[in-house]
Amino acid sequence: MPKPSFSSADFTSALLGLLPRGRVWPKDLTTVHAQAVSCFAPTFQRLSDTALGLVVDLFPASTVSFLDEWEATLGLPDPCSGPSPSFQVRRNQVVARFTNTGGQSIQFFEAFAAGLGYRVTVTQYAPLRCGQSTCGQQLGGEDWFFTWAINSQLNTVTYFRTGQSAVGDPLASWGNAVLECELSAAKPAHSILQFHYS
Repeated sequence: MPKPSFSSADFTSALLGLLPRGRVWPKDLTTVHAQAVSCFAPTFQRLSDTALGLVVDLFPASTVSFLDEWEATLGLPDPCSGPSPSFQVRRNQVVARFTNTGGQSIQFFEAFAAGLGYRVTVTQYAPLRCGQSTCGQQLGGEDWFFTWAINSQLNTVTYFRTGQSAVGDPLASWGNAVLECELSAAKPAHSILQFHYS
């Protein structure tokens, strides 16, 4: 269902309809009085369009005006986002934090990284065990029970996207600092997390 949208002409007609009747209150659009009343119509149209966009703007994935409020609610910005993150990186971080339900599975960490804008895979390690391991596998000690790795591209590029980025954002930015910081904070405390880039 399309949302209702009112034009300046609709608001001018409504404002003129609210005026009293009589010769002193002409309703013809060519009169000076009607033209003076029509000066208010663009402001009402702008306010109406803003109100209609309010519901879309309240959701974290599509917010523009309320990004600062979402960041304050979720404890952002933090050191993970760096000194001057782009609008898109900030919004991705808000969405990832907001949708983060917690977990320790491979699927959870891959989905969390995807929410941040990174495509990753997870590798789990285990020490060599007779009867279970194969020839050529690394020996490793007991720490390998708790070691796992995030595999990602060396430089994940975030491109400027219309509708996702804001004025002043770079056309492209790259790096994995947000990925490393967020996943290091979300990992189980007893585990050893490595980052492997290719």
